[in-house]
Amino acid sequence: MAEYSRLASGSILSAGGQTAVICPFTPNFIEITNTTEITAASGGVTRAYWMTDMGQGAAAYVTTGAGPANGSNFVSAATGGGFTTIQAALSLQYGAKILLGASGGIAKTNGTTLTVTTTTAHGLVPGNWVIFQNLYETSTIGMQTLSGIPFEVLTVGSPTTFTIGWVGTSANLTAITAGGLNVNASFKQILYPALYVPGVAFPWTITVSGGIGTVNTTAPHNFQIGQEIAFRIPSVYGAQELNELPNNIIPASPQYFYVATVPSQTSFTFNNAPGITAFSVANPAFTTFSGLRFAQVVATGDVNSGGYPYTGKSLYPSPTVFNGYSLNAVSTINGPGIQGAYINATWQGFIIGATIAGALNDQIYWRAYLHDLNT
Repeated sequence: MAEYSRLASGSILSAGGQTAVICPFTPNFIEITNTTEITAASGGVTRAYWMTDMGQGAAAYVTTGAGPANGSNFVSAATGGGFTTIQAALSLQYGAKILLGASGGIAKTNGTTLTVTTTTAHGLVPGNWVIFQNLYETSTIGMQTLSGIPFEVLTVGSPTTFTIGWVGTSANLTAITAGGLNVNASFKQILYPALYVPGVAFPWTITVSGGIGTVNTTAPHNFQIGQEIAFRIPSVYGAQELNELPNNIIPASPQYFYVATVPSQTSFTFNNAPGITAFSVANPAFTTFSGLRFAQVVATGDVNSGGYPYTGKSLYPSPTVFNGYSLNAVSTINGPGIQGAYINATWQGFIIGATIAGALNDQIYWRAYLHDLNT
């Protein structure tokens, strides 16, 4: 029977590792063809398929090159790094714990970047989100200011290194030393960081010049131009003039601002910013950081100029979000709506794992099925 079966197909560029595909259902059969690897004939995976009975992470795949099966091709099976189906929800929010490298784990690269080294392959691609834990070494050495908040992976230098954005030269971000690393210092990938957007963002720099405020956040903020926002900043960080409450200009009235520009998924500017005392995430002394809340910026309203203008189907799109699997925003399953409005951005589909995803920007064509009879 196939009365209620479902089929979806499309194409996507590989992320060079785990690559997310959003479709209207959770499939029980998947197949992909990598046309880039077919053309290159470099020994990479050209085709792969999966059915639900094979188990999560499995795949059967074909590579180019001499082999005992399929003439000039070689047929293999994988039990990991293959296909994983996704029903993004509040359960299973985090991936496996990955320990940081014994050589220091997190190193200051420059004024705005930190390089993270792991003991085993991290499996990340640019655009993934991670959260750190156990970054304490001694009473005066460590990186507690990085623990417990989300960070976006900016670049992947190797299977055991990646970078994140942060004020890497701040005085109280003390590098964990070789040989003294807490053996539990680690991170986990946040698997579904944007189930509902816009959410809470964590600023690591806030500056004001000429009434224009500029903010950099540790992970994508998913704000839109015209979005109403509010700040919640503990006094130790400075910039109290931006706080939502108390509003010293209009007593008992919250203080809001509006996003003016969005240069990137982790930065934005806002208008009518007052003069501020210097904001610095380096202000809390390490010994007094325990239990301290982080600075936050949150959406308090949508874009007050309305939704997307209707000028044709192609210009009447669904909202897009940064969902933790790419440096680019992707469409959600929601219909067109008011920009910046709070939406359910949960999604379903599948992940093409690192074993079969090919190289960065490989062209992959996919088909996914959900059969109504599975015996």
